[in-house]
Amino acid sequence: MNKIVRRFRSLPIRSRLAMLVAAAVAFAVAAVSVTCWFLVQGKLYDQVDTQLDGANVRLNQQDVAALLATCTNEASESTGSFRPRDYYVQVVKSDGSVCVFPESAGTVKVTGHDKSMAADPEPGVSTFHDSTDADGKDVRVRTTPLTVGFGPTTQLYPDYALVLGVSLKETQNTLNDLALILLLVSGIGVVGAGAAGLAVARAGLRPVDKLTEAVEHVARTEDLSIRIPVEDDSDDEVARLSRSFNSMTASLANSRELQQQLIADAGHELRTPLTSLRTNIELLTRSEETGRPIPPADRKALLASVKAQMTELASLIGDLQELSRSEGQRGERVQVVSMEDAVESALRRARLRGPELTITASLEPWYTRAEPAALERAVVNILDNAVKFSPEGGTIDVRLSHGTLTVRDHGPGIPTEELPHVFDRFWRSPSARALPGSGLGLSIVARTVEQAGGQVGLARADGGGTVATVRLPGAPTPPPEDPAIAS
Repeated sequence: MNKIVRRFRSLPIRSRLAMLVAAAVAFAVAAVSVTCWFLVQGKLYDQVDTQLDGANVRLNQQDVAALLATCTNEASESTGSFRPRDYYVQVVKSDGSVCVFPESAGTVKVTGHDKSMAADPEPGVSTFHDSTDADGKDVRVRTTPLTVGFGPTTQLYPDYALVLGVSLKETQNTLNDLALILLLVSGIGVVGAGAAGLAVARAGLRPVDKLTEAVEHVARTEDLSIRIPVEDDSDDEVARLSRSFNSMTASLANSRELQQQLIADAGHELRTPLTSLRTNIELLTRSEETGRPIPPADRKALLASVKAQMTELASLIGDLQELSRSEGQRGERVQVVSMEDAVESALRRARLRGPELTITASLEPWYTRAEPAALERAVVNILDNAVKFSPEGGTIDVRLSHGTLTVRDHGPGIPTEELPHVFDRFWRSPSARALPGSGLGLSIVARTVEQAGGQVGLARADGGGTVATVRLPGAPTPPPEDPAIAS
């Protein structure tokens, strides 16, 4: 059985569907055919029983007396007034002995029904059952008590029963013809159902064939531009699968484009500090090789430039690593964190980077679900931008209220036409390209906030400067830490 199941599962899906449809139709046709055959059989037997009930069998006392006097179990030519013609007519005694009427169609084998009727006759009661004649042919039999006369003059012969039978040959021929017709019709129906199932399976699976060809094409050529045509008003399973495949290939193509753009932009951004770093190192190396020392002030400036370029490279590499981390790696570290603590930690770092600035803060407690390190880094990046563009001695206002963090500086602000691009990777304002930075900070902020289910935006502030707004959804407050466990 398991082997048959395995072989069935190894067949193409079209063949399996065709076989399943054919099997279902075969079962239905078989059930209908068998039911039809038995219904027709019952109707035909009812007609035979009605025929036996209506048989014109009229017995008189002389015929019965002559039969019992010359009792024989074989049919012979009639010498009396009774002519049974095509019927089997005989008298059965309770001991099973048989007396056959002359010109009877033959002798019917005695059954238990016949003996019971002879042993305990009830006037007006008859039974119908199947039997066979002396040649083994099927006969339909009606057994009644042996009586003579009608009405009040009816004479009952105790210990005897009258057996009247008729051949079932024509009935069986009719049933056999019906069975053959039903078998032929069923066979044609099953074959037609199998063919129709195969045609329907081919038509229904044609989109799946196109999907398979598309997948094989993508696997072979890595061409993600291929799309499967889908009707707009179609909403079946295959249409949804095709739309999902188109969405998947579009997402993969977009991801590949972003990856290629990231590599190209990263290569471009890395080229500048590497070129500067290489030039400075070559100057220092040439000074050592030629024996002509660089003036101390210039040497100090070169070393400071090398250190700044290395710091910029390290920052750029760190940003690239942050952007390359997968969703699964971030999801494993997501937890309920205090946004207030993250902002305070970022403020400490921002004050070290801009000691000449005045940073005011108004923070309210707020908890959210995020990766702690990523959330703090996002806030640090926002504050770094504010510190970078604030004038010397300027003020930065930081406020956290009901899950909304606002950071407002009093710098030159961002032109309106540049606002749509501030969160793009490696995008830098033309007026800020001379300042240090990789152009990835705000991109990291946007992705971190989006992954936490929040929103981020930059806008021009009233009176000059820029205001950054971060909104994060709240989360249940974590239970307080047990001092005993903490110690």
